[in-house]
Amino acid sequence: MPQMAPMWWTSMFFTFMLSFIFIFMILHFQNHYNPTLMEKDKKLMPKTNWKW
Repeated sequence: MPQMAPMWWTSMFFTFMLSFIFIFMILHFQNHYNPTLMEKDKKLMPKTNWKW
């Protein structure tokens, strides 16, 4: 239906922008609220003794 094309494109763009913002919010809150876990991983990494 060509008369429904603008509404279809608008809804598609809206869902894309919502998913994009949602992904960036998840990444931001992971980096903002879990720096202690990342620092612990960084401190543990040099202590590991790889046998290969």
